[in-house]
Amino acid sequence: MTHDETRTDGHEHGRGGRRLWAAVGFVILVLAALYVAAAVYFGDRVPGDTTVGDVSVSGMTQAQARTALREGLADEAAEPVVIMVDGKERTIDPADAGLAHDYEASLEGLTGFSLNPVDLWAQATGDIHRDVEVDIDEEQLSAAVDEATKGMDTEPVEGSVALEGATVQTKKSKLGLTVQRDELTAAIAEGWPDQHQYEAPITRPEPELLPEEIDAFVEDELRPLVAGPVTVKASRPDGGNVSFEVTPEQLATAVSVTKEEGALATKVDEAKAGEAAATAASDSGKFPDARDAVVTRSGSGFDVSPSRTGLTLETKGLGAEVVEAMDKKGDERVATASATTTQPELTTQKARSTLPKETISSFTTYLPDNPVRTANIRLAARTLDGAYVAPGETFSLNQRLGERTAAKGYKQAGVIYNGRLAKDYGGGISQLSTTLFNAVFFSGARIEEFHPHSFYISRYPEGREATISWPNLDNRFTNDTGAGILINASVSGNEVTVSFSGRKAYDEIRSDKSPRRNIVEPERITDDSDKCVPQSPNPGFTVDITRSFIQNGSTVKSSSFTTVYDAADHIVCTG
Repeated sequence: MTHDETRTDGHEHGRGGRRLWAAVGFVILVLAALYVAAAVYFGDRVPGDTTVGDVSVSGMTQAQARTALREGLADEAAEPVVIMVDGKERTIDPADAGLAHDYEASLEGLTGFSLNPVDLWAQATGDIHRDVEVDIDEEQLSAAVDEATKGMDTEPVEGSVALEGATVQTKKSKLGLTVQRDELTAAIAEGWPDQHQYEAPITRPEPELLPEEIDAFVEDELRPLVAGPVTVKASRPDGGNVSFEVTPEQLATAVSVTKEEGALATKVDEAKAGEAAATAASDSGKFPDARDAVVTRSGSGFDVSPSRTGLTLETKGLGAEVVEAMDKKGDERVATASATTTQPELTTQKARSTLPKETISSFTTYLPDNPVRTANIRLAARTLDGAYVAPGETFSLNQRLGERTAAKGYKQAGVIYNGRLAKDYGGGISQLSTTLFNAVFFSGARIEEFHPHSFYISRYPEGREATISWPNLDNRFTNDTGAGILINASVSGNEVTVSFSGRKAYDEIRSDKSPRRNIVEPERITDDSDKCVPQSPNPGFTVDITRSFIQNGSTVKSSSFTTVYDAADHIVCTG
């Protein structure tokens, strides 16, 4: 081969290499362009077979994927969050609670230009499955939880125990409820939107008295105290015994339930237990009161119903005995006591030895022409007539007559009220009281209480008269004459007479009156009211009354009292 041939071959060889490299470069440029084109293409599309929160967004642009997610998750976004609190249901609107899907974050990285082969491979091959991202405003969620559970907290209910009669009444204790709202808020924030129902965590505050503690107290301590009666055996003075039962209802009056340092306890009052036993003794009829002899008029003589001794239960220390028995069971619930004999104040012998023998006093007053007033006096006189006042006994006219009412037959007639005439039931019986007072005065019996009228009434003796009013103004005397007094009262024609049958303790009772003094002239008053009662004028004055007890011609003792009368104004009715 010549030198020229050799150069020709080399030149051809160099040119062929350049063409090869040019071809290779071209291929690389084409491939790079395709790579870049693929990156551009795939960067604007969501990879194939891609789901976000179970919503397919394959091959979509960012905007299309966002729209698909919003539409696909619309039902989930609107579905209420259900909260169960101790079996009660409450709901929360996610939008109001700051619960929302974060679509931007959910789609982040699924689109966008990248030359990273790994990213490009992922975009080309797809098969991406993501959970949806959420945007939670925890402050707003907490507020929504608070609002939804408002009013669901409850305080514990304290139980109680009481006795109604002998029946035990219990009020059960109840646990409280407190919603643990912070824990519930955290659970919703963590579980939404995959979870839409939540059991609210709660705590149960306890009352001081648990139900089982109340039950144990009732069964072990309280109910046994009133489980049955207590039998009281009382020894009699004659050596015998008398028994009676204190019922559970009566025992219960002595029992109270207290709470000390958070625990229930029973308290049994010994005094009340003793009172319960005394009541049971009275109810049993085995402890009769002593009964006085009763003297009644029989023609011109008297009949005496015999007296009777009584039996009295001794209550000192009895309460403690009963309380001790209440802690026992069955036949062991027995308390012991004693009984004493009581004597009547007026024995049969004393009544017979002090029977009235003669009239010891009598007094008569005269009635004005007023039929209604007279009817009241006649009714009261019938009630007073036949009253027997034993030696040493105190008599009360108010007690004998009782309250004067229409039901008893009394009518409205004149009375004195605040210095003026008015009307009330039983008006007029002050005349009977005045007549009785004078019978007492001249019998020599001890005067205990009397009240003159506020102004003087001319049909009565000056200073020696007594009004009466239920229940405060009474007419009372004590029979200290040494014998019984039988009160005789009657109305005949225009006369009211009260006389005492008894035995005279003195030969004579004399009355002396001082001259009037401190004279007060009446005023004239005009009254146009429809309740006005006309009234005649009378001066006011003061007098002294002396009561002298005469025996064998000599004054053996005396007593005095002063009566003050107000002026009776002249009342002119113009209504």
